[in-house]
Parts: sequence; structure tokens; C-alpha cells
Amino acid sequence: MEDGGPDTAPKPPDARAAPAKPGRRSLGRAPSGVSDRFWALLGAEPLAGRDVLDVGTGAGRVALALAPYCRRVVGLDRDGAALEEARRRAAAAALANVEFVECDAEANDDYARLAGLQHLALVVAHLCVSDRIVENAARSLERGGALALVAFHTDQWRETGRPSRFAYDEDRLRRHLAACGLVVEHLEVERHVEQFGSVEEALASAIGLEERWRSDGRWFRYVKFLEEGGRTLTRAYLIATARRS
Repeated sequence: MEDGGPDTAPKPPDARAAPAKPGRRSLGRAPSGVSDRFWALLGAEPLAGRDVLDVGTGAGRVALALAPYCRRVVGLDRDGAALEEARRRAAAAALANVEFVECDAEANDDYARLAGLQHLALVVAHLCVSDRIVENAARSLERGGALALVAFHTDQWRETGRPSRFAYDEDRLRRHLAACGLVVEHLEVERHVEQFGSVEEALASAIGLEERWRSDGRWFRYVKFLEEGGRTLTRAYLIATARRS
């Protein structure tokens, strides 16, 4: 699901975590590759004694960081090798309240039952967002529970002329959340535009994306953009929280 890898969410130099609200426990520093702003929103949720589900957990970066603050955390992913790494990390950190389930998050429409959670208070979807995942999360959350997500914005890699098939603009995401019975409490765009001094510098920055971009034509469009004088690469994300009414 992650179009560009798990560490593509930038932390702008001026990003600051918001102070914890009364009754909330600060989560400390965000894990590598996770937006400070998104992490602050998670910290604003009443996590103590609550059950949390992390969709598209991968190697468990977010799930493991949340586990000390929750009653129980379950990570879902269809990548078995990544989940084995997550389990090794959990064992090394002596975290007994986190577990990982191999499954397709789009195909399973009841996350709470799948994970054996009676009261699912928070679903986290970090760069693993689709219409179906939003629908499944809304169906699985207890009343008053929240979906917190980071999705690709349609401006992500705009220089390639082709948005990710998982990308949203603000209006489409807001409409879909509302259609699923979720009340939007926060929605913002986090955008970072890299500036390059030369074509070579720009290509070097995107080298890890070359193979993927060549397969769908984005690499050639990006090279053309650079040849015509462009010297940027845009990364853009939608950060949102929405609550089940």
C-alpha cells in the first residue's frame, strides 16, 4: 500500500509537536519517518487502558511506539516477513501487549473481531489508506473511537505528472470519511518541496524510486520535467483524525 516506502513522510524543519492535553500522556518523540504533527494528534487521544489497531503496520514502527501507552495494540499487514521483524522487535523491547496479525486489511471488514478486540478505540493508518480501509475502520470502531491517518495527497510527486492511485485531495477524503459515518475533527496537508541545484542532484534524490517509476512511466516524465528546467520534488500528505459518531 505504501507508494514510496515506509520512510517517505518528511519532518519539516519547523515541525513542532503540540503539548499534550490535560489527562493525556505525551508520547515523546515520533518514530523515524513519522510526522511530528501526526504523532501529536495520536498523543491527544486517551490511549491509557484502550485498544489500538495499526493498519499496514509493516515492521511495527508505529505499533511498537504506541504499545507502552495502551492496553493492547494489534498490527495488521499482509507482509509476513515484515511482521516477523515486528515480532522480533517486540520481544527485544519486552512488549507483551502488542501482537501482529497477517491479513489483507482491505479484505477483512471487521478489524475488531479479526484482532479479538472488544472495544476498539483507535485505528491508525499511516500511509496505508484506501476507501475500503476507511470503510472497514469505521465499521470496526466503537462509538466515540477515532481513525487517525496519513494518506498521500494528490500533490505527492506532482512533478511526475501522475498521482498515486492511493492519493486523496482534501475534499474527496473529507467526503468519504463523512459517508462512512466519521466526523472529521482534523484535516491538514503537510507538504515538503525539495529544491535541487542541478539535474544530477535531483536524479540522485529520486534514485530509490527509479525502478518503480520506470514501470509506470513516472520516471520518464520526471526526467522530462528536469530537462525542461524543473528542479523540485514534492512530497505531500494528508493528516486527519475522524471520530465515529
